[in-house]
Amino acid sequence: MPSRTRSSAPPASQAPAAPELPADLVAGLRRLKLATIRRQAPEVLATAKVQRWTPEETLRVLIEAELAARDASNAATRLKAAGFPVLKTVESFDVAASSIPAATFDYLTTLEWIRAQANLALIGPPGTGKTHTLIALGHAAVEAGLKVKYCTAAEAVENLYRALADNSVGRSIDALLRNDLIILDEIGFAPLDDTGTQLLFRLVAAAYERRSLAIASHWPFEQWGRFLPEQTTAASILDRLLHHATVVVTSGESYRMRQAQQARDGRREGIPGR
Repeated sequence: MPSRTRSSAPPASQAPAAPELPADLVAGLRRLKLATIRRQAPEVLATAKVQRWTPEETLRVLIEAELAARDASNAATRLKAAGFPVLKTVESFDVAASSIPAATFDYLTTLEWIRAQANLALIGPPGTGKTHTLIALGHAAVEAGLKVKYCTAAEAVENLYRALADNSVGRSIDALLRNDLIILDEIGFAPLDDTGTQLLFRLVAAAYERRSLAIASHWPFEQWGRFLPEQTTAASILDRLLHHATVVVTSGESYRMRQAQQARDGRREGIPGR
């Protein structure tokens, strides 16, 4: 930005007070919905006068400020729409302590698989970093300008069940497919009946080669018949889900159990006389 290359502005005691914009300019900027320029223009124009910026430099500063504000607002809107239950980031994920290979994690953080409409499947015991990984990758996608929706598999199927009442299942699935990445966490946490299985199949089939699905389950694929009553439908779901997918099998001790044990050990160490 020009303000970084020009000489620094004079002390506040020497700088002229920023005059308010004329009412017609304020009205025009308001009509054009250029709120950041409307707020910052008086100060920027005063600085430009003191530092003798060219008209192009002044315009560039104002436009960059407006774009930065809009980018931040859009990112906040996408983050809220994603519906993450908690905020997890790629930076906060301890790859060294995870069973996910570093090379695989690095590839996933490029988000190229989302742009290619490929899928991600995380399979492993509870507490081995599956949900953290899903949310962290989803958060990275939001920051990259992509649309993301997080929900548990049970929530997704429940919403589609409700849509059966007014025959709007197709519209509900289409609404989900407006996202670049759909995250279905905890697949298999609760068993599905025949209708629920069919609804899950419709979602996976609709997303196939059109949108990216990222799923997590503690059930190995060969045991999905435990919570999907129709073997044929279960096979069809897996066929579409895994055709273009990165499959990661997590293992190890539960992070949550480990942290709980460390907390208990810490409390015991703090007890006098022990």
